[in-house]
Amino acid sequence: MDLKDKLLSSYIAIEEKFDMDSNLHEVRNQAIKNFESKGFPTKKEESWKYTSLNAILKNDFSVFPKQENAIEFKDVKKYFLHEVDTYKLVFIDGKFSSFLSSTTHEGIDVCLLSSVLTKPKYKPTLETYFNQIANKDESLTSLNTAFAQEGAFINIPKSKVADKPIEIIYFSTGTEAALMVQPRNLIIVGENTHVQIIERHQSLNSNPVLTNSVTEIFAQKRANVDYYKIQNDVQTANLIDNTYIAQKQESRVAVHTFSFGGNITRNNLNFHHQGERIDSTLKGITIIGDKQHVDHFTLVHHAEPNCESHQNYKTIIGDSATGVFNGKIYVEKEAQKTDAFQQNNNILLSEKASINAKPQLEIFADDVKCSHGCTIGQLDESAMFYMQQRGIPKKEARALLMYAFSNEVIESIKIPELKQRITKIIANKLGVKMGFEL
Repeated sequence: MDLKDKLLSSYIAIEEKFDMDSNLHEVRNQAIKNFESKGFPTKKEESWKYTSLNAILKNDFSVFPKQENAIEFKDVKKYFLHEVDTYKLVFIDGKFSSFLSSTTHEGIDVCLLSSVLTKPKYKPTLETYFNQIANKDESLTSLNTAFAQEGAFINIPKSKVADKPIEIIYFSTGTEAALMVQPRNLIIVGENTHVQIIERHQSLNSNPVLTNSVTEIFAQKRANVDYYKIQNDVQTANLIDNTYIAQKQESRVAVHTFSFGGNITRNNLNFHHQGERIDSTLKGITIIGDKQHVDHFTLVHHAEPNCESHQNYKTIIGDSATGVFNGKIYVEKEAQKTDAFQQNNNILLSEKASINAKPQLEIFADDVKCSHGCTIGQLDESAMFYMQQRGIPKKEARALLMYAFSNEVIESIKIPELKQRITKIIANKLGVKMGFEL
């Protein structure tokens, strides 16, 4: 039985165990029908042209963990921020860990999605937000909608400010031979609010894992959201990350994606403008080697006038690794005075390394300022020679050039300890120690 058939059979078997709310039940049934019709995406689809899931799907994934596994804090503490206090939502093999988490309902909600799915007081919230911007035609998003049982629910009410950053961490213990998990996050950021969120998916051993994650973020008027994705997993981990963001008038949302580890990583990042004077920022750093594969697929949908979007993705690829950047800016006829910028810069460190870049602009307004740029090259040999002539060893010279290449994105991180953490990860990937302080 292939994975698609296994998923369909599993859904039929456990359907009655899902929440019994009739509206949500119908949402799940429609979602599984869409997945049944479309199946897993293939390279025949334009948006998946450069990424194949065939090798992953050969694994005999367990759809649901057979047991709940405990984790000691000492075993995972290195994955948390330490110098700054944070709220923590921690999940182990898709199940919430109260032992490792730190949640709140005092002024803001930092808790479980299951509380939204089962408690009557949250029903209006669920009907207003859940599955409202997720792409119902995308088969993997539909699969998540059908199977998702747990994840993070974050609600920042009007004029409230999250007093500390929020960490969302999904651990996979790998006690199953191979495991598929489908977390779902719902994040609502009210008017005149500010929140910082860090998301991470981390395997704790080498058994194959496939994570199919969906996150919906609703930024209301004048909301301010900083979202950071850390992707530095083991070589047997596979991640499909679907993030959908709806922005209202004068809101600002910035998403930083740091892709360093894992086998196959696919990031689908979708911004939808629903008001004027909106600012959207999409930035990323990818450093990969061996046979890793990272695919960034971005969409910014400008539907209202006087809005801005800024994309800046830096990629360093070595060995036989492959990178993909497919960025699309769509400007509606009504979206006059749009200012949209997209930049993708890539460095190839070996002859077998490759990058597939496809920047796209679709513009139907006539009074706009839109631009995109893409570069693919190697390290500057003259700069290398210059530094070596001044006593810097070749390895360190290469690392400094690559760090400088990434620094424009690093500098925009607004949590100091996270900036230091990302710098250390980059140094480890480059095989050097950075002899300076941030």
